[in-house]
Amino acid sequence: MSSLHTALEEYLAVRRALGYKLRLPGRLLQRFVEFANRERADYITTELALKWATQPAHATPVQWANRLGMVRRFARYCHGNDPRNVVPPPDLLPYQYRRVSPHLYGDEQILDLIRAARQLPSTIGLRPHTFATLFGLYVATGLRANEALHLLRDDVDLESGVLTVRQSKFGKSRYVPVHASTQRVLKRYARRRDRLVPSPSSPCFFLSDRGTRVTYDVLRWTFVKLSHQIGLRAPGDSHGPRLHGLRHRLAIQTLLKWYRRGVDVERHLPQLSTYLGHAHITDTQWYLTATPQLLRYALKRVERSERRARS
Repeated sequence: MSSLHTALEEYLAVRRALGYKLRLPGRLLQRFVEFANRERADYITTELALKWATQPAHATPVQWANRLGMVRRFARYCHGNDPRNVVPPPDLLPYQYRRVSPHLYGDEQILDLIRAARQLPSTIGLRPHTFATLFGLYVATGLRANEALHLLRDDVDLESGVLTVRQSKFGKSRYVPVHASTQRVLKRYARRRDRLVPSPSSPCFFLSDRGTRVTYDVLRWTFVKLSHQIGLRAPGDSHGPRLHGLRHRLAIQTLLKWYRRGVDVERHLPQLSTYLGHAHITDTQWYLTATPQLLRYALKRVERSERRARS
């Protein structure tokens, strides 16, 4: 086994211990190490990294930049152990990633989505309530799509109103308290579910008409179908507001509420970060300028700080 192979195993083990899953980066870096072996390279060089990153000639500049970025992060780790490994310069394949501003769902759009879900056809009457409750839960809690789909019955404490989200995106678990109104909706859904599906084949909280877990593909297909139906997307349009936007709405509405109430946003931001299950506070800080309204609040905060500094 080459020294780069050994270094890669150690690198992935360290990053995964920090909560990163690294499925795709792990596979690509393995290919990079295999490429280095074919090139008879014992150490990472800028030329080697660049040659591998641009190897798929049909790829886009974004893909090239992403591949080089993965190698740069690995090279930094290798350089720390052996300075003969070179960290490629950051601007070799410049590409500025621009995160798209999220669609901020209005109250009427949310109501239209839930009303449309309640009209979904069903063989036993459960399907419309499953999706209406799911969409409402996403709005109320900001859960990731799969976090809600993977909730087990025991993960939903209907008495205390607390959800236990297990092994989410970064391998961490967390508790998510819900509002009393959300708690009541979940109780109603659970009673109806148990009456309509007394012997389910899945232990999940949210069930299909067949008593199985609702899959992400079915959830997304249903969301897109309803989005066309209520006018969120134009007919035949494969793009438009995303399901993940319901999660964004919770974060943005929370920040707007804090600003309007005069809350110290920077001080309370770690609480929102924990609630959303972010691995890094920077993921939550992005929301501070995610919409024009939040950007205006952020600028006002900076101006006030500058005035205080001058006085």
